[in-house]
Amino acid sequence: MPVIECDVADARERLEDAGVEVEPGNTDHERWRASHGGATAVAYDSKVVIQGERPRDIEALLREGGGRAHLYFDGACRGNPGPAAIGWLIVTSEGIVAEGGERIGETTNNRAEYEALITALEAADDYGYSEVDVRGDAELIVKQIRGEYDTNNPELRERRVRALELLSTFDAWSIEHVPREVNDRADELANEALDR
Repeated sequence: MPVIECDVADARERLEDAGVEVEPGNTDHERWRASHGGATAVAYDSKVVIQGERPRDIEALLREGGGRAHLYFDGACRGNPGPAAIGWLIVTSEGIVAEGGERIGETTNNRAEYEALITALEAADDYGYSEVDVRGDAELIVKQIRGEYDTNNPELRERRVRALELLSTFDAWSIEHVPREVNDRADELANEALDR
């Protein structure tokens, strides 16, 4: 549940400018509340608390755009193909900005890795970052994105094209293969989603 320390009047204005309807709070302590997509924001004296299945739907509207973020992604698959899930997170100098994990049905491990990468990139785009440094422990995916390996599978080729389209929206980007222990939080999020 993200908590954004901010001027709640400015936050309200930002939401209204984005076309989000803002309503009075439900208690004496709530200044206002707003729902958008899969999230609800509740404003208090100097902070906004965001709840719901997709907090980034509102959080992205409230955070300042621009800047550099580090993205971590991981796909998990039990069997190949088998039940699969993804995990991703966005990290800045302020710490973890956003993270998520979800089941994606039955697929292959490589497809799950691509879905995790794409979801992380979409989230970074939603948050308005201008530069991203992407990290993942799937060496094949990283080398395919860099153009070091070909992508023969039509489904993976389609996902690669989508990932490159998203990367092209940033002013600068890099992608790097990292050991699993560096990517442990994204791995945890994917496996937690599989276990649910």
